[in-house]
Amino acid sequence: MRVGVVFSQTEIGAESGAVRAYAEAVSALGYQHVLTYDHVLGADTSVHAGWQGPYNLRGTSHEPFVLFGYLAAISALELVTGIVVFPQRQSALVAKQAAEVDLLTGGRFQLGVGIGWNRVNYESLGKEFSNRGERISEQVALMRRLWTEESVTFEGRFETVIGAGLAPMPIRRPIPVWFGGLSPAALRGAGKLGDGWFPLMAPGPELEQGRALVEEMALEARRDPRAIGMEGKLDFGDGDLDRLGREAELWRTIGTSHLSVNTMRADLAQLDDHRAALAAHAEVVLGR
Repeated sequence: MRVGVVFSQTEIGAESGAVRAYAEAVSALGYQHVLTYDHVLGADTSVHAGWQGPYNLRGTSHEPFVLFGYLAAISALELVTGIVVFPQRQSALVAKQAAEVDLLTGGRFQLGVGIGWNRVNYESLGKEFSNRGERISEQVALMRRLWTEESVTFEGRFETVIGAGLAPMPIRRPIPVWFGGLSPAALRGAGKLGDGWFPLMAPGPELEQGRALVEEMALEARRDPRAIGMEGKLDFGDGDLDRLGREAELWRTIGTSHLSVNTMRADLAQLDDHRAALAAHAEVVLGR
């Protein structure tokens, strides 16, 4: 099981020095990857009454591809989007950005995609919210062709590319694409198309039901379910190391291929607090 961290973007701030220090600490502690989320704009809660999401005007959220260009230059960590909200972005541009990150990291990039929940971002980016689930499968199909074919002609229901291609191409052709989300549609997409999936739930009956659907869809698509990775999440929470150790071992026991340690929203306001929490995690998760 490969163990990484969730980038603590909401708390460590916007200074490049803090981002560098965080990446250096993660590397020194022995973690293998950094996973980050994707929120382009924060909602103004005085305008959007009843806003329930965690990302408002004051919630810091770094742009994943630009952030990864920086991290690729200062670390040897694997970089993971968990997830990029694909239908709110231009498909060919995401393919281009992902190819660049894959090149800059020497093939240490994993692209997680999903449909997201933030209607404000869809409106602001000029993309339709209601049909986002229908569009993502076609987007992934186009993107994989752009990563593997010099010249692509693709005429789909939502996407069109006529005689065009990427240069430079990525190192891995195609780059691994993982799916995130709780909905049955997201789980079906993971089984039919994904190289892996983010369960977004703890080990237990709900996870096993989701896993069964992913495996069923993989078999229906004549794919090997055992080749589909799964990345769990371990929340620092109250910092109970006994609990963290038990949860990490449970993820390992059920056959999780990847695990991300999350210190966000655990009342850790400073960079040093996150470093200390990750060090404590390392003791019980990595045995260091």
